[in-house]
Amino acid sequence: MWTAENRKTYDRSKQRYPSDLTDAEWALIEPLIPPARRGGRKREVDIREVVNGIMYILSTGCQWQYLPKDLPPRSTVFDYFNLWLQRGVLEKIHQMLYTKCREKIGRKPEPTACVIDSQSVKSAEKGGSASIRMATMLAKKSRARRGTSSST
Repeated sequence: MWTAENRKTYDRSKQRYPSDLTDAEWALIEPLIPPARRGGRKREVDIREVVNGIMYILSTGCQWQYLPKDLPPRSTVFDYFNLWLQRGVLEKIHQMLYTKCREKIGRKPEPTACVIDSQSVKSAEKGGSASIRMATMLAKKSRARRGTSSST
């Protein structure tokens, strides 16, 4: 429920962008960010700004090329995003935040129940999104072989 105290906690009017991390949010995430590799050049980019760039992309849904100029270069933000995605860093951050949210409202860290509807079971039996992707690829290949376009 929104209270005067609650509103102060979630107020982002003083942030540069609404997606920028507050100090409290950064304090939670920072320990999960891997340190720079040993050897080589020192890390020159502010990692908090990289995370702010990732949060901007995720919250606005904009294309990488439209990342504002006052954030790190899009190639830097994109490279860190890919690296952290491959190494499971983003998954660890998500899991930690998910667990903290559940504990904050008095629930166990992991859900104890699950709801599965019949549609979910049907799509899982058929292969889900992977089978849809494969069917789309096959349709495109067959049109290309026939020399016809999809716009006709």
